[in-house]
Amino acid sequence: MKKRSAVVDENQLLFNNLKRTADVIVETFGRNCEVAVHNFDNLRKSLIYIAGTLTKRKPGAPITDLVLKELRKHGDDVQNMCNYRTSSKGGRIVKSSTNFIRDAKGKVIGALCINFDVTDFLNSISMVEDLIKVEEKKSPYKTETFASSPQETISSLLEEGIAQIGKQPPTMATEERLELITILESKGAFLIKGSVDFVAASMGISKYTVYNYLKKVRLNHSLNVT
Repeated sequence: MKKRSAVVDENQLLFNNLKRTADVIVETFGRNCEVAVHNFDNLRKSLIYIAGTLTKRKPGAPITDLVLKELRKHGDDVQNMCNYRTSSKGGRIVKSSTNFIRDAKGKVIGALCINFDVTDFLNSISMVEDLIKVEEKKSPYKTETFASSPQETISSLLEEGIAQIGKQPPTMATEERLELITILESKGAFLIKGSVDFVAASMGISKYTVYNYLKKVRLNHSLNVT
């Protein structure tokens, strides 16, 4: 019984250290950063501590679907996941890393997850690229994407449209979102089944909003044609 208690105390000490580490990371990188500490004793309520407010979660929240899939697939052999792209509920672009925590025997007992909102940085990159670009003789054909799924094709067209506007969707005004839908319509994105749902999720808006934008775009086009 004492041995079991010693293990519990050792793990508790580890998680307490992780909580302090989470605070230090957020203090260092500021409001765009969030660090979550998960204890896998109860996956339904694994979030035991969170520094930062990026995802608006509270202690007692469940483990994420991505981490759950990796645990189910690899068990205690699961590897850390670094610098992968996710998005917040508002559609903002987030750079994430997950560090799996192990006890003295190598058993995975939790995770330290870092989330960093890079949306504004991406907007800044677009502004800088626009500032330094020079005109060059171009081919009449754009780069072709050899996609392996419909989503990949739509994603490629969406990235082209975002680059053309120079802003990430969460920071776009209504007129700019309408312009993005216009660009996607002109490129044939909405000819692909399921494209509305994919575009809506990528822009952080409802599919009904996309349908409304699309209706306006097509109405304006028909008026211009006639």
